[in-house]
Amino acid sequence: MNKIFSLLAIVFLMSCSSTAQNSSKENKKYKVDKTDAQWKKELTDKQYYVLRESGTERAFTSPFNDSKTNGTFVCAACKTPLYESKYKFDSGTGWPSFDRAIKENVELDVDYKIGYARTELKCNTCGGHLGHSFDDGPRKTTGKRHCINGVALEFIPKD
Repeated sequence: MNKIFSLLAIVFLMSCSSTAQNSSKENKKYKVDKTDAQWKKELTDKQYYVLRESGTERAFTSPFNDSKTNGTFVCAACKTPLYESKYKFDSGTGWPSFDRAIKENVELDVDYKIGYARTELKCNTCGGHLGHSFDDGPRKTTGKRHCINGVALEFIPKD
């Protein structure tokens, strides 16, 4: 009898599902909504890995890391303007870093992919993963560091 009770208790506990660690925006519909096949056709393998699978490019590999040109960084998937170059700074981390995004074009979400909560940054138009936000940015401005995968961006120089 104890074995049956124990087995039922285990089955019950395993069947309980929690959404505490799931993103609050998992089911959000974005303005640009494409199938995986469509994204794979339009993006490079690295872009797909970062933007659609929430991957991370290797540090110090983005040509945008040292870029000082005036202009706007847009989402590589949907071309939504995300960051102005005037808010870019050298964080020394190996990824392009900004202290703020273009208002309402970048959404903040929470991910638990590495075992603890981090603030994930996504394109608010297509939901593409951009990177993460940290509280170790420039103190004289926002104190935020948007650590962005360069492969998730394209650059439009200012005329």
